[in-house]
Amino acid sequence: MICFRNNKTLLLLHSIIIFMNSNLILDSLKEKMDLKNTVGKNTANDFSILKQALHVVSKELTQKIGNHQEVISKENGAWEIEIKFGGEVLIFSMHTDIFNFDDEHFTHKLDYVKQDATRSYCGVIKVYNFLADSFKYGRNNDLGYLIARIFVNKDNHFFVEGKRQLGFLYNDFENAIFDEPAIRTVIESCLLYAIQFDLLVPPFDQVKEITVYQKVEQMGNAAVITGKRLGFNYQADNDTFG
Repeated sequence: MICFRNNKTLLLLHSIIIFMNSNLILDSLKEKMDLKNTVGKNTANDFSILKQALHVVSKELTQKIGNHQEVISKENGAWEIEIKFGGEVLIFSMHTDIFNFDDEHFTHKLDYVKQDATRSYCGVIKVYNFLADSFKYGRNNDLGYLIARIFVNKDNHFFVEGKRQLGFLYNDFENAIFDEPAIRTVIESCLLYAIQFDLLVPPFDQVKEITVYQKVEQMGNAAVITGKRLGFNYQADNDTFG
């Protein structure tokens, strides 16, 4: 047990602890701020490239499709862009915050992250799939689906969590760089998934009832919720129905 002879020694020790804690807080805060700024700038820069790539893709597809249908890309502010094609709408939305993963996530098991734990901090771009008619006819209760999340870290390495091919084509976090070719490929994979993600007739028992409110408020329009998998399970890792 430590015994202090006078209050001066105790006060001195207390001052030293406060000084050390203050420096630790400042150093930790600076390190975390620098990390978040780097990841944020990377993600914002990549999202800017992604937006330009979407405009290019929409023009190319419109030219190739000809008179059949126009493919339209439209920015909805700084952090969101949509592309409309073939009755589908994909919305790419960048989150302005930076995230880490729980301890059981695969990123923490990689040597790449074990060598530098700050590599697991990522910005995120989410990709949602909606029906174009949901917006065209103002069906505000219709469902959209998260089909992919793109994660980008301080080294501009990336991986994608997503449905079908989106969930296994882009998981080389240690080596994959989110550059222009990679961005273009991810966009094309999202478009292909949405095209192949069919609108299914919902089970009869799911749509056999309708309220008077639904009928009156949405008179002349679809009075029930529409979604590609309405009445079916839409699981995180695969498309399982029933």
